Amino acid sequence: MNRTIKVAGCALVVGLALIWLGVWRTTPPATLSEVALPDTWSGQTLERDGVSVALEVRPLAQDGVLREGKFADVRFRVTDSASGQPLSGVAPGAWIDPETVAADQAQGREHSCKSRVGVFLKSSIGARPLLDMNSYFLLVMNRDASVSVVDPSVSVGGITSTMARIDIKQPPMDWVTPRDNKRVFVSMPTADEIAVIDSEQFKLIDSVAAGSNPVRLALQPDERLLWIGNNAKSAEASGVTVIDTRSLKTLKHLATGAGHHEIAFSKDSRFAFVTNRDDGTLSIIDIASLTISKQLKTGSHPLSVAYSPLSQAVYVADGKDGTVTVVDTASLTVRRVIKMKQGLGPMGFSADGRFGIVLNTLENQASVIDAATDSLIHELDVSAEPYQVVFTKAYAYIRGLASAKVTMINLSSLGEGRTPISQGFEAGPQAPRLAGDLPLASSLAVSRDDNAVFVVNPVDNTTYFYAEGMNTPMSGYPNRGQVARAAMVINRSLREVEPGLYSARIKLPAAGRFDVAFLLNQPNIIHCFTALVEPDRNLTQHPGVPKVEFMLDTSTVALGSPYVVRFRIVQGKQKAQRIGVKDVEVRYFRAPTSRVQQVGALEVGDGVYEAPVTLDQNGAWYLHVRAASLGASFDDKTFASVRVLPGDAH
Repeated sequence: MNRTIKVAGCALVVGLALIWLGVWRTTPPATLSEVALPDTWSGQTLERDGVSVALEVRPLAQDGVLREGKFADVRFRVTDSASGQPLSGVAPGAWIDPETVAADQAQGREHSCKSRVGVFLKSSIGARPLLDMNSYFLLVMNRDASVSVVDPSVSVGGITSTMARIDIKQPPMDWVTPRDNKRVFVSMPTADEIAVIDSEQFKLIDSVAAGSNPVRLALQPDERLLWIGNNAKSAEASGVTVIDTRSLKTLKHLATGAGHHEIAFSKDSRFAFVTNRDDGTLSIIDIASLTISKQLKTGSHPLSVAYSPLSQAVYVADGKDGTVTVVDTASLTVRRVIKMKQGLGPMGFSADGRFGIVLNTLENQASVIDAATDSLIHELDVSAEPYQVVFTKAYAYIRGLASAKVTMINLSSLGEGRTPISQGFEAGPQAPRLAGDLPLASSLAVSRDDNAVFVVNPVDNTTYFYAEGMNTPMSGYPNRGQVARAAMVINRSLREVEPGLYSARIKLPAAGRFDVAFLLNQPNIIHCFTALVEPDRNLTQHPGVPKVEFMLDTSTVALGSPYVVRFRIVQGKQKAQRIGVKDVEVRYFRAPTSRVQQVGALEVGDGVYEAPVTLDQNGAWYLHVRAASLGASFDDKTFASVRVLPGDAH
């Protein structure tokens, strides 16, 4: 039975369908003041339609108390009720939101929970849960020294989807993130450093010295060490720098040879394999001792290296010789040289390690290697000047420099004696090469659900979302204010940490009682558990997050009429008015995608601000308030809308 659900995909359709589903809810037997509440919320179990779901909210604090501002793991154990066997791969959805006593009483507890889950799935701007454990975010690498953070689930004219901008010291070149997506390491060649980004709070943690001209980044499989390729001019500085990912301390620099360096690893993190383009060699490094074990000649111009877990070998593509050298990771010797054509470059393997795809920029082709036999089995025409390849479970996606088209190769159609199936789609209007100065980081990012990709077109500065099975991209995300170059998906969803156990780490909200909503697709289950977060008596009470309250006299205006936006900035439960904020501005645009305009706002008294705006076209205009001094993400989810009507229609 297929028990999976794609929570983010087709959210609106799924959300509407959920209104008709059954719902169950776990509720303590009495009011909060009448029961003894546990520190760790566990033992709440639902059994329905042959499925058992047990919730545990496990605090990370040593005293075992769920306390505001601290971290906790939310864990759902999903099993078959009859056998007790774990149900793997069911991909549940979950949300945390304050308990709504009034709604429960008015609508009934079951219907209230069901309705709220349906709303959450629609990703409405004004009705989002406090914590969404199904969310993901898109990081966009910019041409300047910054990274943009996009929430793909919510967009109003391409404005509100951009959550934050993270400034770094110098323009980025490459990046990598661990499997848990909690950090992102970014190379900055002109700074001789890497930037370390906290991708839970979307802020810069540190900038770390990383040798001369750090370009390529790679994490070894156990993620203990970060490897940086140094494209330095001097022989002693050219090679790799190794940094401990926990302490961010540099452990060693190894001079491996001249030229650009690509990096791969054996599956057990025992060996690192580093190409040296100008020397025509492959350096094999023993990771335990951080010493060079061997230097192998792999052609005159090695441009890429990739590892196959199936054949337990690394494959080195040489662009000048037109060969792929196969190096056995057990014996550390060359076991075969596969002859192809000149022009070979980037290479990658499918997740199972069966098929390797080597791009040939000169021939506009992709060569397919079968790792089971270490042989060339296909040569396929692809997008002009191919330079990047990524893999989902079902397809290989190939990006060309000289074409806006992305080529898709159906992996299930590959094999000796078979006819490969390929197709493609246009990702924007123009070829990437027209943008110039592109980084090494990929413009292709695989979606959280492994069945779609985000594609950055650096010419029109838009990131396109393509879902497998569609003829064209479903949506696009303009990168207003910066120039997009590459993309990366940061997954915040529940993860299956062991068979049938789904977990997410959260930062606990302010003290109170909360619903923990759970969703399963087949069988159809919506269920609201309950959790209590205790106050932290040792903390000075935080004044609260500043908020905007619009004070618009009317939501419609006649074309040509002057219009003044009036609002107040308040903070905390008592709504204390923030006075004296000097950098307040109003950003506004006409839906769906007009140019964003902005105007400074002046305080007119006791936390109330005004700004004149020019609404010079018919249609719906959206208004947002920003103030850098109040934080980069200051009230980025609050907006107002004004409809401009023709003069005779008002």
